[in-house]
Amino acid sequence: MPVYALTDELAFPPAEGADPSGLVAVGGDFRPERLALAYASGIFPWPHARHAELWFSPDPRFVIDLKAFRVQRSLRKAIRRTALTVRFDTAFEAVMRACARAQRPGQRGTWITAGLVRGYVALHTTGLAHAIEAYEGERLVGGLYGVSLGRAFFGESMFADVDDASKIAFTTLLGHLVTEGFDFVD
Repeated sequence: MPVYALTDELAFPPAEGADPSGLVAVGGDFRPERLALAYASGIFPWPHARHAELWFSPDPRFVIDLKAFRVQRSLRKAIRRTALTVRFDTAFEAVMRACARAQRPGQRGTWITAGLVRGYVALHTTGLAHAIEAYEGERLVGGLYGVSLGRAFFGESMFADVDDASKIAFTTLLGHLVTEGFDFVD
């Protein structure tokens, strides 16, 4: 299967043309218009060490159907007992940078490059990218960020510096999405 080289033109090949790893295209940039078009096309950026601008559409995808989602009892208890507070969109760049610093088993480094941060921060100013933050007092201790298009939310990355912080932020997001009539989280 061919992998397409993107140019300055704001276009993507069909996501159905992805190679077996999900790779659809290389190149381009992370300007907000390209990021929004990518998500609307079922594609997302996933930079790698050797090439910063890689675009993927894996099959299958992990999707949470919000109509079927249920919070586990142990997490409901943790939410009731927590002293954490959850906020939306008050520290977008800080959440991205914390996600980039998070240590992940089996991974060295991060895919969240400086160019990706700039692109998503710009996308955030358009109202399409969002952060959900968990605070212990005034200290940011967990959260996640992603993109909202139509009735879908596309989660990108999360971090937790204290137990359950990202889970509580994510569960709060899911409750908000259900209330707002969203269909799924990718």
